[in-house]
Amino acid sequence: MKIHRIAAGLLATGLLAAGCATGGTGAGQRPAPAIAASTPAELSGEVKVWSFDVGATALKRLAPEFTKLHPKVKIDVTDVGYDNIYEKVTVGLQSGTGLPDVVHLEDERVAGYAKNFPNGLADLVPVAGKLKADFDPAKWRTASGEGGKLFAMPWDSAPVGLFYRRDYFEQAGIKADDIQTWDDLVKAGETLKAKTGKKLMVSDLGNSAPFFTTLLQQQKQGMFVDGKIAVNTPAAVKALTLIKTLNEKGLLQNEKGWDGRVTATKEGKAAVAPTAVWWTGTLTSEMPELKGKFGVIPLPAFEAGGVRTSANGGSMLAVTGQTKNQQAAWAFVEFVTANKDSQLSMMKQESLFPAYLPALADPYFSEPVEYFGGQPVNKIFADQVRDIPAVESTDDDAEASELLKKLLQRAVVGGKDPKAVLDEAAEQLASATKREIA
Repeated sequence: MKIHRIAAGLLATGLLAAGCATGGTGAGQRPAPAIAASTPAELSGEVKVWSFDVGATALKRLAPEFTKLHPKVKIDVTDVGYDNIYEKVTVGLQSGTGLPDVVHLEDERVAGYAKNFPNGLADLVPVAGKLKADFDPAKWRTASGEGGKLFAMPWDSAPVGLFYRRDYFEQAGIKADDIQTWDDLVKAGETLKAKTGKKLMVSDLGNSAPFFTTLLQQQKQGMFVDGKIAVNTPAAVKALTLIKTLNEKGLLQNEKGWDGRVTATKEGKAAVAPTAVWWTGTLTSEMPELKGKFGVIPLPAFEAGGVRTSANGGSMLAVTGQTKNQQAAWAFVEFVTANKDSQLSMMKQESLFPAYLPALADPYFSEPVEYFGGQPVNKIFADQVRDIPAVESTDDDAEASELLKKLLQRAVVGGKDPKAVLDEAAEQLASATKREIA
């Protein structure tokens, strides 16, 4: 799921520093506990869950449905709040006490917690390994760690497509289906600007890192490859060059942060948004007056015939190493994440797009969506989930993102050579993480 704020990263919670500190679950302690594959005849006891925002809403709603199946299990879901959950989880991991049975984590948090607190999250492979083929492959890889361990279950997926203003395209004489590559989109942006005066897309020029990593993943690469720093590879240079080109051509509407992005879209300042499926919820809830004006096509490829999607966001559910009720905790996680009815329910009620592939085969995803002029936009995203490139995730992703946030603007705004900027980023990251450069 996408929370309408951008996380400052693991550094903001002190996770990287905490991982080196002493404590019951600190680095150097025993490895992650594995959940036993055997299931007791009857589950019982209490399962405490920490979640936040719309995720907490969904879990609270599903808890009674789970209890119908397991009457002796009590599910206690607490909405900890997005601003608090990672601080509380980090403190609990560091101290070795105080955590619930299940925690809701955004994708980018899992690797850091698993690396810095080796027994903080239970290994789910014994009970979930058989389900691998049923999940978004990119998210499964993100949830996995060294030795093939699985530290969380994929919950909601975030395939990326291109949302566009139908009315602006019509005014400029642009056919959406003609846009197959990023070069096509850049040319369309120039035409659109000339004929309508509108910018192509909204972008926070002070933080191009999220767009950059989305473009990098589209090219089947993360910020690290085989544990080595890969922020200055040819794929990375392509990604940054594209962003720089968009800005140099005057196609980016600079707006700061989430609120600026929403406001600019609502005011019609730009024509497209290359973003994830969760943007649908933002449009329908915050801009109902724009009903019928938007359409969706797959993300433009870097080369004709190339990958036309990526990922941006999403969440997982993890069973903590501190749980005293592993089987019931796992049963609830499985009920939420690996159950077609649960996944469909959350899609319909909370707009949480399934990471569970069997749910995506439901006819619901082929239904026309009135807000988008009857276009079955959910099918576009459902068809893309299997194609999201599975890229490497590390405990240094947060530090890399923070560094890129500071340095990328030297190329995008400052006009410096993208390769030179990315080489500098790689050197600084190598110094900070002690990793080799790929």
